[in-house]
Amino acid sequence: MANLPIYEVEGKILDALRGGGRLILSAPTGSGKSTQVPQMLLKHGFLDKGDVVVLQPRRLAARMLAARVAEELGVELGREVGYQVRFESAVSAATKIRFVTEGILLRRMIDDPSLPGVAAIVFDEFHERHLYGDVTLARALDARPDLKLIVMSATLDVERLETYLAPCVTVRSEGRTFPVAVEHHASDAPVWDQAADVFARWDGEGDVLIFMPGGYEISRTMEAIRSRGAKGFDVLPLHGDLSPRDQDAAVAKTGRRKVVVATNVAETSITIDGVRLVIDSGLARVARYDPQRGINTLLIEKISRASAEQRAGRAGRTAPGTCARLWPSGETRQACELPEVKRLDLAEVVLALKDAGVADVRTFRWLEAPTETALADAERLLEALGALKGGAITALGRRMLKFPLHPRWARMLLAGPARPAALLAALTQGRDLLLRGCDRETEAFRERILADKETSDFWRLVKAYAWAEKQDFKLDACRRAGIHAVTARQVGPLFRQILRIAEKEGLDIQREGSEEELRKSVLTAFPDRVARRLDEGTLRCELVGGRRGNLAKESVARHAPLIVAAEVREVEGKELNTILSLATAVEPAWLKELFPEAISTRVSTTYDSGARKVVAAEELCFRDLALESKALERPPAEEAARLLAVEVVAGRLKLDGWDHGVEQWIERVNLIAKRAPELGIAEIDEGGRRALMEQLCAGASSYKEIKSRSVMAAVKSWLDAAGQGLIEKHAPERLTMSNGKTPKVTYAPEGPYVALKIQDLFGVSKIPAIALGKVTPLVHILAPSQRPVQITRDLEGFWRDHYPGIKKELQRKYPRHEWR
Repeated sequence: MANLPIYEVEGKILDALRGGGRLILSAPTGSGKSTQVPQMLLKHGFLDKGDVVVLQPRRLAARMLAARVAEELGVELGREVGYQVRFESAVSAATKIRFVTEGILLRRMIDDPSLPGVAAIVFDEFHERHLYGDVTLARALDARPDLKLIVMSATLDVERLETYLAPCVTVRSEGRTFPVAVEHHASDAPVWDQAADVFARWDGEGDVLIFMPGGYEISRTMEAIRSRGAKGFDVLPLHGDLSPRDQDAAVAKTGRRKVVVATNVAETSITIDGVRLVIDSGLARVARYDPQRGINTLLIEKISRASAEQRAGRAGRTAPGTCARLWPSGETRQACELPEVKRLDLAEVVLALKDAGVADVRTFRWLEAPTETALADAERLLEALGALKGGAITALGRRMLKFPLHPRWARMLLAGPARPAALLAALTQGRDLLLRGCDRETEAFRERILADKETSDFWRLVKAYAWAEKQDFKLDACRRAGIHAVTARQVGPLFRQILRIAEKEGLDIQREGSEEELRKSVLTAFPDRVARRLDEGTLRCELVGGRRGNLAKESVARHAPLIVAAEVREVEGKELNTILSLATAVEPAWLKELFPEAISTRVSTTYDSGARKVVAAEELCFRDLALESKALERPPAEEAARLLAVEVVAGRLKLDGWDHGVEQWIERVNLIAKRAPELGIAEIDEGGRRALMEQLCAGASSYKEIKSRSVMAAVKSWLDAAGQGLIEKHAPERLTMSNGKTPKVTYAPEGPYVALKIQDLFGVSKIPAIALGKVTPLVHILAPSQRPVQITRDLEGFWRDHYPGIKKELQRKYPRHEWR
């Protein structure tokens, strides 16, 4: 492997490590850094007193890279070279090169921050900015002075990292990538059809790599390619849901040409040799957490320019290649992905940091600090789970950390009967066990084997797993039932590992417990996900926190009035829809039993648009969610007036007395307030209107009571008698003209005006000013037909410049009128 580009900078890498021990390595995709740098450390004696831990963002990459390095060294996987991911391990006492996912190392650092037995840490593909990578790097900086730290990627924010890691050395490898011609193809066709069309037109050499956002799009792309004729290619998928054998098949050298349709797992770390054409959908499924609504989202989003460059580089690994991008060339894209620390749930990390002695996570040495909202939300959840108290970790919180699970699932395990709770946790750690979007035949068969009157969606997962286990997890059998075979196969080992940890924590792992106990344990883990059905005819629900969502249509808890949802997610379809799934029916009494401090009573006041009145009820609440309601005979007076006022101001209720005269008075007041502020008149703005309206509605609770109330007196009461006098004087209802005419002034937001026929203006050369002489009203000069012939403030100019011509025309039309 010495011919790989990374060996051109081997000397610089070794010099840097022998010096300060902190290295930033920037090397292009395919240069060999992921597989060769750990071998350099082994070869040159850096691992004589410990091993190297290579952090990978993805489980698939960790396993496949470990297998590749073991093969290159000619050793058995799990001996000198191994890997560890959540719930899966292939390492031994002899392991010197250990590929791990990021959370594994952080938990090890919590147990012992000095990391005995570790000589070096390699942060691979650091540009992806995974949450645990950021936190682990920060902790590693304080571990030991002799610990070697290598941060590497093809695309790095080197300047930020150099400041953060100082003192450190930066080494750049130019690599030997070949030129890649970039083309843009865009149409209104589904993205899989676009990709298949590009492939069908291609007649070049080598293999093809197609990037799609997820498993569904991958399967549709493979179908579309095969329907157009695959030209003797093997068409293979590559994503995290596949079995290890199928994943290996996508990257294996077989002597046959192939089309690999992959998620962004093929963007970095994993190299597929021989690719000459990359077809890039420009899309990826991105996980986010919305702390304001407490929901997880997994939406298809446009990739960044940095990701697009990474993907394109895969076509120039061994020879000149082509990258076909399925979006317009001028389309704007962000420079790089948002770091996970700014878009994921931080509860697990915050708890880990608290256990590591970080009293205030806001002062932690973040590479990029998370938002205050996200941190506060994580702390609130941990307080609710009993993991924190007053910001400090509790004994319960430390027990929760013993499980490699999100704090919610760990809390459930510690609250309920261990054995069934461990199974529920295992069933939720991987991909969805039950496939979505199955055809009718599959749905019908699944319903036959799973259907029962149950109280929780978890029971369906338990039954599905048991059925798949009886079928020995055979792919065809599981597919027939709409069960993901690979996910089902992974449940057993996870279940047993969780049980082993539970036993170490002193839990009775043989106790099955009652159904009620298990349902209560789920409630204990998700107190912020309690929801009440809004009506029996739909699946609409109201959740704690004032959120709304729809219970999943397949939920077995759809007849329960009160549920707790272990999963709340935002799903992208024709429109965004918040779906509540993994729902469990709960009893109101359990809330009072488990969370007595969260139970309260309140008076809820609302406007009934049908009855056109304000109604009120006394509600028993869990947090802010109403559980029970009792109607009150009369609503609180102040709130009733406020709600009625809102309806009147919005125009949905009309008061007989709120007429043009009232609006004119308000305009007069506002003119003086704005144009003559020295008079001390307060403007009647929207808030003022509401205040006046509330005064009008005082003591009433229905439209009938306010419809005929006197309005003008109430509106004029905005000012005292002296203020009203100032309005009459400086914003008069009528103007007195020099010829004795007294036209009515119309006050409008754009300014006041009067409307007069030309004959009524004879002898007038100037319009009287108002508002302390600061405002001259406009004059709408009317023909005998009452239509305006001129709008002006300059009467002298009108008589001089315009009237002669207007007079000539109008005199012909209206000879019986006076014309001077």
